[in-house]
Amino acid sequence: MKRLRLQDYRLFVLGFLLLALTLHGCGGGGTSAGASDQSGDIVVSLTDAEGDFSSYTVDVVSLTLTKANGATVSTLPLTTRLDFAQYTDMTEFLTVATVPSGVYVEARMVLDYRNAAIWVEDAAGDLVQVDTILDENGDPVDQVEVAVQLEDRNRLVIAPGVPAHLQLDFDLKATNTVTFDGTGAATVVVDPYLIADVNRVDTKIHRIRGLLSYVDPGDNSFTVVVRPFYAALTGSHSRFGRLDVTTDGETLFDINGADFQGSDGLDAMQGLDPLTAVVAVGDLKFNPLRYEADQVYAGSSVPWGDQDIVSGSVVARQGDVLTVKGATLVRSDGSVIFHDLVSVTVGDDTRVSRQLSVERFTIDAVSIGQRVTVFGTLSDDTLPGLALDATGGHVRMKLTTVRGSVVSVQPSDDTAQVGLDLQSINHHRAGIFDFNGTGVTVENDADPTNYEINTDTIDLDGITAGDPVKVRGFVHPFGAAPQDFDAQTIINVADLYAFLKVRWVPSSATAFESISTDGLTLNLDGVGLPHHVFRGWVLTDLTEIALPPVVVPRNGGRGLFILRLDGVVQVFLTFSDYAEELEQYLASGWQVYTVWARGDFDDALVTLSADLVDIHLK
Repeated sequence: MKRLRLQDYRLFVLGFLLLALTLHGCGGGGTSAGASDQSGDIVVSLTDAEGDFSSYTVDVVSLTLTKANGATVSTLPLTTRLDFAQYTDMTEFLTVATVPSGVYVEARMVLDYRNAAIWVEDAAGDLVQVDTILDENGDPVDQVEVAVQLEDRNRLVIAPGVPAHLQLDFDLKATNTVTFDGTGAATVVVDPYLIADVNRVDTKIHRIRGLLSYVDPGDNSFTVVVRPFYAALTGSHSRFGRLDVTTDGETLFDINGADFQGSDGLDAMQGLDPLTAVVAVGDLKFNPLRYEADQVYAGSSVPWGDQDIVSGSVVARQGDVLTVKGATLVRSDGSVIFHDLVSVTVGDDTRVSRQLSVERFTIDAVSIGQRVTVFGTLSDDTLPGLALDATGGHVRMKLTTVRGSVVSVQPSDDTAQVGLDLQSINHHRAGIFDFNGTGVTVENDADPTNYEINTDTIDLDGITAGDPVKVRGFVHPFGAAPQDFDAQTIINVADLYAFLKVRWVPSSATAFESISTDGLTLNLDGVGLPHHVFRGWVLTDLTEIALPPVVVPRNGGRGLFILRLDGVVQVFLTFSDYAEELEQYLASGWQVYTVWARGDFDDALVTLSADLVDIHLK
């Protein structure tokens, strides 16, 4: 039996991406040895699996890599305050550093929760700030060290001209448990571990924020000094490094409120002052590895320009007044306010644009559920009555994500559409949205039990009634339904990685109907929350299925299988050894608190084929 026993530190997942890229040289990031010809560039970015936290803001104190010989490399130059909740649909570049070549076997990050800003939704859909943050033993959390071992196939190899890609995911939903007491106060218990994948292509969009360094029209590129947070742009600007951004003829530019495309956009950027604020949204491409921008914002068009900014989802509309929920308010001085609801007033002079388009729209295009960034002037800065005047400002409609289960499919060329039993819009539960006024008549107002998705020319093969799906696109204009939503992509999340998590309250001695080297059959008697399979934030309630859920090993019984008890983490590489040890612990009186597993879920068989299983015993 091959077992790895990890003690003396807690494994805590706060996900981030480490991308070792042969990109533009950097100007920051300390190392344990000086840069030389035997160095390589590493780009550190952040991502997160999907969850229902509206804000999960903590301070990242340090980020270090450890080589096989024990040498350490620091890649983060300053303590950085980050909101991990915003990385569920995207990946953000954090820092660029030149590090010595070699094999790295551990990544370690220190997080500070003492000034954390964590907000969650209660049963009514209202946001509640979390004041109590505990570890699994019930002790308050202050600073936590996050660590993952990078061994065997997950080794991170840095070499000149040899790119590598290490992805570490943080699943807020699966690794944090939220409870509410009788007064409605919220407590978060962090219950964590870290997952690593090497050379896995990330399907999320990638964002980089920073300051303009250099424009090279001949190379169709520009260079950004990375600044991964909203802050006053002062001090040592290059400490987080620089990153090249590649553009092409399809890249759209929004520069100081003016629209450009392709080379015209790069020409316009050449006229900007050095260190002008820039945001680029795009994708990582491979062979060769590079970052390509689909859309670029610069100058006053970025959310730390010369106006106040509100970002969130429109949950109601009365005439020209929008109610934006889950709002992040960024003041023109760089300060940030997080608040549940902000009232936004628009008018005929409000500029309305849409992500990935140079077309101009009217204010009628902004409807219920639409994700927006609004530029204007804060007319009321007193809580709870925050209000933004955007009558002379700008509303930018951003890609919006809806999730639910398919209730109908109409693949006709003329009326292609999918009907959804809507679960959520931008991670907010469907029940909090007021769809009054969305239809051409009251009868045509959007119905969340049959939310009509215009799929246009999207291939609907493989999409059938009952399928859990995730759809990205834009909400249909206000007062113009049917249809309710115009899709750009539709994904059957049954094809995505599934995450199963079941918790027993109290811990159970009979959590398994059977244990064998072939798999684990769960007994759901006495389960609390959660008891679900999560796929792209579409939930499957295991208690509503007649068959008991089963977890079986994939990959010939090899993978990562974890037992946690009394602060000790035991890691097994073969499922047979894992099952044997689990049976012995249960026979000696230990009880099951949680089962967490990752893999492919078969709805018909209620079976998860897992490459990672984590069981917490008490």
